[in-house]
Amino acid sequence: MNTNRLIEKLDKVSREVDFSGVIYAKQGTEAVVNESYGYANRSDQLPNNSMTRFGIASGCKLWTAIAVSQLVEKGQVTFQTKLKDCLPIAFPYFDPCITIHHLLTHTSGIPDYFDEEVMDDFEELWVKLPMYHMKRLHDFLPLFQQKKMMFQAGEKFYYNNAGYILLGLLVEQLSGERFTDYVERNILHASKMDRSGYFSLDQLPENTATGYIDEKDGTWRTNIYSIPKVGGADGGAFIAAEDMAKLWEALVSFKLISEETTKTLLHPHATAGDEKHYGYGIWLENKNQTVYKYHVMGYDPGVCFHSGYYPDTGIKIVVTSNKESGAYPLVKALEKEL
Repeated sequence: MNTNRLIEKLDKVSREVDFSGVIYAKQGTEAVVNESYGYANRSDQLPNNSMTRFGIASGCKLWTAIAVSQLVEKGQVTFQTKLKDCLPIAFPYFDPCITIHHLLTHTSGIPDYFDEEVMDDFEELWVKLPMYHMKRLHDFLPLFQQKKMMFQAGEKFYYNNAGYILLGLLVEQLSGERFTDYVERNILHASKMDRSGYFSLDQLPENTATGYIDEKDGTWRTNIYSIPKVGGADGGAFIAAEDMAKLWEALVSFKLISEETTKTLLHPHATAGDEKHYGYGIWLENKNQTVYKYHVMGYDPGVCFHSGYYPDTGIKIVVTSNKESGAYPLVKALEKEL
């Protein structure tokens, strides 16, 4: 591989999309790409660097799926356990047949608190319920608890954030811990992800990138009034790019859950489009009916994130950004070169 040629290609694409963030790729024990662009703090012109932490929005739904899988391995529930039998919260209009499997695969049919196919602006959510009040998973329940089902459980795949809120509440119910504490102890620490966690937007640790929203008139603002104060089971964690590669390594070497349970998590349970499938908290893409890529992604105001694991080569790719776009073109550039 011509490293200089690869970096030149990434520099070119980064300029074209005005990228701000970190591009990281690892094969085996070697980081083959570790490049930083743009500012973590625009006001003070503090540049991003390889250790900068970034929000990853829905990219951490995989962590929730791993947490649930760990509790399944302990025998506390099964993937086929019904929601009504394991979470003592009333949902008057929910299908009683909804299972943990349905929630993990976005096939439950429950109403979502943010329907990405209906709502254009994530900030609309906080008009009546301010984002700074969203500190715990229970705080999201008023947004969907009393609404009716969108479709019958198991009928189809339809991406759903509320389902992962319920999974997080289940983790709290079964573990007796706050969801974020459980994940940090049993997944992040276990994977040696020392720079990652669920940080409050008003108490961010050092070297954490501020998320920026670019307006059409050329001005910009931060995302502190656009997303929940603290992330949770459906998204909102922060990572350093290298840490995400550590998570892939821990997952595929069965350090977090057993080989059998990992295979279940990585199984294509739901079809999400041509050659695209969904496992438990993770996307799968096929070529010639074979999985060539496992990946996660996340988008929020001021956040975009993509990361993939390629089983044929063992390559891990991570692209973090503190803008709303730019990560995907760089992933495609890396895939083409690597």
